[in-house]
Amino acid sequence: MSGHSQLVIFTVIFLMYSLTVLGNVIIISLICLISHLHTPMYFFLCNLSVQDIIYVSDTLPKFLAITQSGDDTITFPACFTQLFIFVFCIGTEFFLLTSMAYDRYIAICVPLHYAVVMKKIVCILLAAASWFVGFLNALTQSLILSRAEFCHSHNINHFYCDLKIMIKLASSDTSIIQKYLLAIIVVLGFLPFVLILTSYICIISTIAKIRSSEGRVKAFSSCSSHVTIVILFYGGVLGTYTVLESEHSQEQEKLLALLYTALVPFLNPLVYTLRNKEVLRAMMHVKEKYLRFWILT
Repeated sequence: MSGHSQLVIFTVIFLMYSLTVLGNVIIISLICLISHLHTPMYFFLCNLSVQDIIYVSDTLPKFLAITQSGDDTITFPACFTQLFIFVFCIGTEFFLLTSMAYDRYIAICVPLHYAVVMKKIVCILLAAASWFVGFLNALTQSLILSRAEFCHSHNINHFYCDLKIMIKLASSDTSIIQKYLLAIIVVLGFLPFVLILTSYICIISTIAKIRSSEGRVKAFSSCSSHVTIVILFYGGVLGTYTVLESEHSQEQEKLLALLYTALVPFLNPLVYTLRNKEVLRAMMHVKEKYLRFWILT
């Protein structure tokens, strides 16, 4: 790779990482500061933003260091730590997105029961369960993989420690981790996706019954941002872990990995702010408040 290409890649990834962290910090701050954003939807969005910051900080800084210095080595402890955090965040996001879809389903399909169903304790339990399941899955996968032996090759043909690559590098029997990975793809991948798909089928059916066009637009706008992120995230993750092996599959996996490790977290703040009038109003409120404070002082 030429020096010019390295500089371009470094600049693009650095800007995406910086803007991702900044955007998600802004979302978290707004949700915490503005009282009318203290609703279930924004509670889950706040959790998603925290997860996104951890997520991009796990892979992109190392990628930037490799691009800038050319030193592509990583120790085994650092590799397993990166793998653990990566798997933890992926599993957590699957369930957070599912919880957000459930919230939109209740809000649009059974609005009269929304306050009863989506109580504060229910939201906390759903969020806590998402983080716990993600942590438990990452811990289990890391413990199983840590028992494997890596005697032949230590060359990881990727920009981070990917589970599939680590399994291929193992010189010992990996049948247990492969079976576990297959089960996890079904439980943490396809099952939440089916639940989200079912929720949106019901949502679309309900929206179609709304008589006023203004009501349909308002109902759809409240969940269109979520649909966008779900398509990009699920498409990238499930595409990576279900793509058939071929001579081009490794390069395809890298491109798909960039989609859900860099692009999706980068788009999250943009999608949920630029297409959300409540968040934009909250931003303007905070801006005016601190502008008045600055003028007075």
